[in-house]
Amino acid sequence: MNAAMRDKNIVLIGFMGVGKTTIGQLLSKKLGRDFIDIDQQIEKDFQMTIPEMFQQKGEAFFRQTEKEYIFQMCEHTMGSIVSLGGGAFQQEDIRKKCLEQCFVIFLDLTWENWKQRMDLLIENRPVLHNRSIEEMKQLFNERKSIYAFHNLKVETDNRSAEETADYIVEMLGLGRS
Repeated sequence: MNAAMRDKNIVLIGFMGVGKTTIGQLLSKKLGRDFIDIDQQIEKDFQMTIPEMFQQKGEAFFRQTEKEYIFQMCEHTMGSIVSLGGGAFQQEDIRKKCLEQCFVIFLDLTWENWKQRMDLLIENRPVLHNRSIEEMKQLFNERKSIYAFHNLKVETDNRSAEETADYIVEMLGLGRS
């Protein structure tokens, strides 16, 4: 990996619950880079959870806020590991900005494996509330087509978070020398 890569933010995308935050934190330690979780940053600054924000201010407000935060990160941060919310890449502006200025890694997971994690996820994911399993599968498949825009795809099905992070470090050739 060339020197220019060292200055780029590495952005993790993928469906909710794939492990973007956990893997991002591991990568940040392994590569000695800062870690930014956009959703956590928004929650901290607004002093409310994403579900509360959806409820009190609406999804449109959240999506606009998310976009502003991601643009700020793209323009003013260098060399960080960044985790985006599962729905962020639905916004074309966000996709373009990240692909132009960052290195985007798609953490992929099969529907079968995601379904096994579903019960752990529903409470904190307002987008899943009141959806049937068929509707969730449809959302999963719709988002998958959006995640097709990336620089590197990493299958996470048969890897632990630790193994996935090690694999990414290896693929990027960014290990500390």
